[in-house]
Amino acid sequence: MVHVYNCHPFASQQIVQVEQEPGLVCCGGGALFVVTTGGCKVEAFCLEKEGCPLICRFATMGTVRRIQYSTIGDYLVTIEEKNSATYLRVYTNWRYQAEEKARVGVRLLGHLLRGASVWGGVQMEIIEIPLSGHPVALACCSVKGDLLVACENTLVLFALRRQTQQNLPKENQQNVQSSWPNSEQSCSQSRGRTSCPNQDLSVLDFERSVILHLSKITPKQVALCGGYVAVQAELEVLVLKLEATTEPTATDDPSDSSKSDYPEDQSDFLLVPKHQELLGDQAKDCDVPVNVEQTGLEDRRRYTLSYVLFRRFTPEFFQGCGVEEMQLDSLQLYPMFIGNQSAPVDGPACMFCFFSLPTAGYLYSLRGGVELLSAYQYPEKVLQAVLTDHLLHVITNRNALQSFTVRCAAVAARVEDPYIDTTMKACPPCSLEVCALRMQLFIGLRSVCAYGCHVILLSTADTEAPEETERHTQRRSLTRRWATPSPKEPSTVGHGWNLYVVDTVPPLTLYQEMVEYSQRYAENNPQGLSLRHLLGEAHLLLRSSLLQSSEQRQNADGARKMAAQTQREELEEAFRQNCAQLGDCFSRGCQKDCHLALPYYRMSGLSVTEVISRNRPLPGSPHTYGPGFLFYLKHFLLEETDQTLSQEDADEVARIFGQSEPSMLVSVCASPCMKNVDAAAALQILRCWEDTAGVSVPLTITMAAMMLRLGDLAQYTELMERHAEMLLVYGFIEEPRLLLHGGGGGKHAQVCPTALARQLADSQPGLLVAAMVALHENSKVQLEQADHVYKELGCENSLQVDFWEAMLMASSQDAVIQELLFRLASVYIDRLTPGAAPTKHKSLKSADDLISSCSHYGALYPWLTFLNPVQTSSYQHWEALHKLQSLLCGPSLPVDAVAPLLESLSVETLWGFSLHLLCATRRGHYGSSIEQLLDRCPQAIIAYANHQLQDKHMGLWWQKLLPELCSRTRAAADNSILLGALKETLVVVAMQTSPAEFLELIPDDGAASFFLPHLLTCSQRHLLA
Repeated sequence: MVHVYNCHPFASQQIVQVEQEPGLVCCGGGALFVVTTGGCKVEAFCLEKEGCPLICRFATMGTVRRIQYSTIGDYLVTIEEKNSATYLRVYTNWRYQAEEKARVGVRLLGHLLRGASVWGGVQMEIIEIPLSGHPVALACCSVKGDLLVACENTLVLFALRRQTQQNLPKENQQNVQSSWPNSEQSCSQSRGRTSCPNQDLSVLDFERSVILHLSKITPKQVALCGGYVAVQAELEVLVLKLEATTEPTATDDPSDSSKSDYPEDQSDFLLVPKHQELLGDQAKDCDVPVNVEQTGLEDRRRYTLSYVLFRRFTPEFFQGCGVEEMQLDSLQLYPMFIGNQSAPVDGPACMFCFFSLPTAGYLYSLRGGVELLSAYQYPEKVLQAVLTDHLLHVITNRNALQSFTVRCAAVAARVEDPYIDTTMKACPPCSLEVCALRMQLFIGLRSVCAYGCHVILLSTADTEAPEETERHTQRRSLTRRWATPSPKEPSTVGHGWNLYVVDTVPPLTLYQEMVEYSQRYAENNPQGLSLRHLLGEAHLLLRSSLLQSSEQRQNADGARKMAAQTQREELEEAFRQNCAQLGDCFSRGCQKDCHLALPYYRMSGLSVTEVISRNRPLPGSPHTYGPGFLFYLKHFLLEETDQTLSQEDADEVARIFGQSEPSMLVSVCASPCMKNVDAAAALQILRCWEDTAGVSVPLTITMAAMMLRLGDLAQYTELMERHAEMLLVYGFIEEPRLLLHGGGGGKHAQVCPTALARQLADSQPGLLVAAMVALHENSKVQLEQADHVYKELGCENSLQVDFWEAMLMASSQDAVIQELLFRLASVYIDRLTPGAAPTKHKSLKSADDLISSCSHYGALYPWLTFLNPVQTSSYQHWEALHKLQSLLCGPSLPVDAVAPLLESLSVETLWGFSLHLLCATRRGHYGSSIEQLLDRCPQAIIAYANHQLQDKHMGLWWQKLLPELCSRTRAAADNSILLGALKETLVVVAMQTSPAEFLELIPDDGAASFFLPHLLTCSQRHLLA
């Protein structure tokens, strides 16, 4: 379906002063090229200046049948005939003919002679390209400047080459440089021009790179761009992708491609092929084989071929168009660049292919998956079409110039910005139906081409048909907004042809006209699809202009760059206005597309207050708030933003959801944007919803928060006591923003506690800790964010430690556990340091509670009872000591990480010594631990040995402990503690060794009466065993 809008795409027109009747026309590089009838002279006119003045004219060597211009290299290429022979010629440096220099260099492809050929930098040069076949069509690549020539069954690709100054003889370099003209214009005509004298001289040349052999398709038109090759026959289009590689590839024998798959006895039959459309990888299944013949000599690149698109039409009679007239035309490959792309380096981000039947046109996107973007159904039979950035221009058999919108910008926008089609950004879909703009009538239209904002029309005045006269009369009223008066018809004594340059209106002007036109739909049906479609067309028009302005800014300098920047700012402002209009449209639309209101409002830059005012129903209006507006408002309230609503807006938002979607009231009231809401009014709305839906935990907590804001602590307490603590924790999991604000930006986003969280820290710290643990375990808050919350609450040395202890009990993540163990050990050590400040609150969990409920806290070793003091200076000190000893006795704390922290604790006290001894024991330093324990607390040695010297360490009883005790008892024979420890040790040794081994362990100076009972026990045990 094609929508028709009465918007005028054309601003003005002018007639090019051509002396002789034009035959062929092409344009590019700011110039219009006209081949006069007879085909032996080319005139170039400047499109960038008023009146299109003549740049130059020059004669060709034959009658021109086809002509093309290439911006890269600034050259013209022609197919010429002379004496029944066909030639392919390239004209370079044609702009020097403006200085009326008669000197012209002529050479063959690849031949750079020492004589006149070197003058190619300062005079026009004609390059003759020999071909083995008869050329029928040609195309130039707008990205690289390469040349594609189509013969009857082959396509020949010529790569553009530049022969630099270093490759020329030195005497010729001097002659060339001394002959440069003193014209600045000749030095900066295009990107592909020969450089100025202060740069390296370069001469254009071509290299035959590859030949494609086609056996079942006869080219009528070809196109080349960015490695894509398009071939058009009468009813077939084939698009190929050529990629160069340095790796050797297998070459196909081109002779095989000429073999026909049809038997000879079918040559008398007319075979009508069926309609086909093959996209992407399926295109290789078409019955058009293509063989690659590698011909490049200068470089070793090899080309690989892949099929991209194949489309075949069946000849049929349609809309008054006979079977003979059903032929394809207007083949075009159209590139689009985005952002800061560089054409020669990156290549185009998007590539489009357009071709047309007399009754319909087809636009395909080739990169990132082949798809049909638009199918244009023409109201009249079309003679020719040309695709531009913003519009598709066609001329019809009834002498009308009509423009259609295109969808190239929709594709380019999605390539440029990955956030499109998300809740962040939006763009009308690529499948949006196209629209036709107002027609403009001419007389005898024959051809059309376009360059930038200029549309060039060639008309030849034939006898006007009766139906054309009638149509001209009917449409006369439609051309009143034509910017300049229509040209007078040529007199009978004048010529019967005209060459028009029609300028399209600036995109911003056309956008404004579309906006004015859309007001009619908005007044009649603000929720209609036509309004949405027209605003979508305006959106794509602005997007295309913004893409184009980015490229203009990069290529401009000085005043032009400032003008381009000003123009871009105007486009961006219009773009924001259009997004706001689209947001309004979708905010009131149907449920299906209501979600698009959110990204469009975001791109508009409007504040939520402005969006609310735009969607507020008029007094007495039957319309209520639309689903798209509610969708936008929900997302705004659910996200963490810096915007805060005023009390008036916050109260209105509460009323909106109370009426339209009361189930969202808890999330709405918990939003940080609603901090200014009237608590009493919000409480009344919440109570009404509770009466309707019943009691729920999140609703109760929300009502309690409102009571807290009102200062009614009694009602607050009553509401909080409605539910058990565990149910309240589930309520906070369901709506975390009742406790915390912020954190929507991820792990490192800052969060802050709510007033309710501050109240819980004072009145119900256990509930706050449990809720924070639950939020962390449900990925609602990160550990660092929770630390920041406790810091904001001023509880970093009390409730924060309780939170870590609770987290250690609940968490199953190894990384989190190790982090918490280190943090807790550090805190306990700090609390044991002399001069440590007391905590504000008593710990929620005692050491015994943690030992019984958390596997990371181990039971205290029995020998620690000898080292721990009965009473310490404070309960905090005693609790911290036991918790740290429990962690060191547990299985999880890495001792090596904690040992440096223990250096701050003195070993002078027994409890300090116990921590260092625990650390040494965990490290496996049993020998030194035994010595230290015997020095500091010998009464604990047996308990230590019974607990620590087991299994593989049992040998330390007689290898380390027994010799140490014997030595120390010998020095202090009256020490009863050491003597008792020696007896206990001998009992263990006698049970673990043989009599012979026991005898070896007895010291030489030992008393026999002391050791003999133990030896007897050892012997008896050995006999029994």
